[in-house]
Amino acid sequence: MEFTSAAFWAALGSIILANILLSGDNAVVIALAARSLPAHQQKKAIFFGSAAAIVMRIVLTLIAVEMLKWPFLKIIGGVLLVYIGVSLLLEDDDGHGDIGKEGAGLMTAIRTILIADLVMSLDNVLAVAAAAKGNTVLLVVGLGISIPLIIFGSTLLLKVMERYPIIITVGAALLGFLAGEMLLTDPAVTQRFGEQPHWVVNVAGALGAALVVGLGMVLQRRAAAAAAAKAD
Repeated sequence: MEFTSAAFWAALGSIILANILLSGDNAVVIALAARSLPAHQQKKAIFFGSAAAIVMRIVLTLIAVEMLKWPFLKIIGGVLLVYIGVSLLLEDDDGHGDIGKEGAGLMTAIRTILIADLVMSLDNVLAVAAAAKGNTVLLVVGLGISIPLIIFGSTLLLKVMERYPIIITVGAALLGFLAGEMLLTDPAVTQRFGEQPHWVVNVAGALGAALVVGLGMVLQRRAAAAAAAKAD
C-alpha cells in the first residue's frame, strides 16, 4: 500500500477513528489513575501512561488474534479489572506527600494505566488490526497519531472528575461492567457452556459493576472507621 495512495489514507483514517471510538474506557482509567496525584504530576502520568499504552497496544495488536484464543486469559483480565476498579475507588484524593512518595505515586499511576489498558485492549485491537490490513507501518502511524487524542480525552475527564466526583464511581463501575463481560466471553467459558446471549453478558456486566462499587464502598467505610478509631 503506497504512502500516497487513497487506500493508505483511508486505512489510516479508519485506524485513528477506531482507536478513538474504542478508547473511551481507557481514557476513563487514565483519568482515574491520575486524579489522586499532585497537579504537576497529573500531566506526566497521562502523557507517559498514554504513550506507553499505545506502544504496548501496537505489540498487542500483532498477537491479539492468537491471544484471544487462550482459555482463562479473559477471566484473569476480568479479575484484574475488578481489583483495579476497587483500588481506584479507595485511592486517597488528598495525598500530596513528599517528593519520594510523589514519585512512587506517579509510577503507580502509570503501572495502573498500563495494566488496565492491556486488559481492556484485547478486543479493541482486533478492530484496529483489521483496519491496518496487515500493514505494520500503517498500524504504528495510526496508533501514534491517536496518542494526543487519548491524552486530550483523559485530561478533559480529569477536569470533569474534579467538578463531579460521582464520575469516579461511574468510572469504577465501568471497569466492573467490562470485567463481567470478559468473564462470560472467555474461551474456557464458551467452550464449556456455549456462547451466551447478549443480554446474559450484559447482566454479568451489571453484576460486575455492582460488585466493584459495593466492595469499594464497604472498604471505604472500613478504612474511614479505622482512621476514626486511630484518631481517637
